[in-house]
Amino acid sequence: MYTPLISAEQLLELRASGARLMVFDCSFELKNPAAGEEQYRQAHIPGAVYAHLDTALSDEGVVNPDGTHHPHADAASGGRHPLPSREKFGMWLSSVGFANDMQAVVYDRQKSNYSGRLWWMLKWAGHDAVAVLDGGLQAWQAAGGEVTDRTEPGHFQSNFQLGRPLRRLVSVQEVAEGLTAGRHTLVDARAAARYRGEVEPLDPVAGHIPGALNRPAVDSVDEQGRFKPPQQLRAEFDELLQGRDPATVVHHCGSGVSAVPNLIAMELAGFAPSGLFAGSWSEWCGDPRRPVAKG
Repeated sequence: MYTPLISAEQLLELRASGARLMVFDCSFELKNPAAGEEQYRQAHIPGAVYAHLDTALSDEGVVNPDGTHHPHADAASGGRHPLPSREKFGMWLSSVGFANDMQAVVYDRQKSNYSGRLWWMLKWAGHDAVAVLDGGLQAWQAAGGEVTDRTEPGHFQSNFQLGRPLRRLVSVQEVAEGLTAGRHTLVDARAAARYRGEVEPLDPVAGHIPGALNRPAVDSVDEQGRFKPPQQLRAEFDELLQGRDPATVVHHCGSGVSAVPNLIAMELAGFAPSGLFAGSWSEWCGDPRRPVAKG
């Protein structure tokens, strides 16, 4: 079983071995939601299934007559990319033919910024055998892996069975209660200027949750999009936490997507799995009664 990472060379060997495997392309661009699927159509690992952030990995929700968008009542989180219920996610996995005895490999072209979301969701669904392709499609091609623009054939429906969640989802209520009780160490993965409240290109309010620490998601990977060595990640998180208990860490970002590379990085560094506030800043700032910090 490969987790949390798999190298391009390991994936080449795994595919050659005939192992039960499904590869997912999670490429996405926040400012152009159609771009990721177009990138997939132009070139993807042969056999890879496309996982669209907005439709497969988020609750699509409903659009009200006034144009506002709200998640379905059974969504597992709020925010700009609300998590679908585990049941709906399990139905999507079944619809693409993913089965419980398969190894999942997830990748993107954006330094694992989006594939990490599917990695976390599979863990949340109780599936442990999921690995991020370290370095993404670029690493695959650099290692001699083939790509195709061929339309992939459909898969037979499977009967994926949800298991006990292997990663912890933290609600906005838990974050609010933990804020006053000091139970959580929040780690915000947004860019520093957004964290400080100097700019806010996506959400209606600028700033951050009071007390949150800032570690931009890009700090967990190198220039090639590969995760930094475990020893380096350990030293960086030790410096960030400054003696705070790692077991109290809850990761978040703008909408619960780019927080996951930091979560994976902590596990690579040898820490126990930490929590994810999937609603993130976009859910937090949606209620004007919640406190906001700047600077």
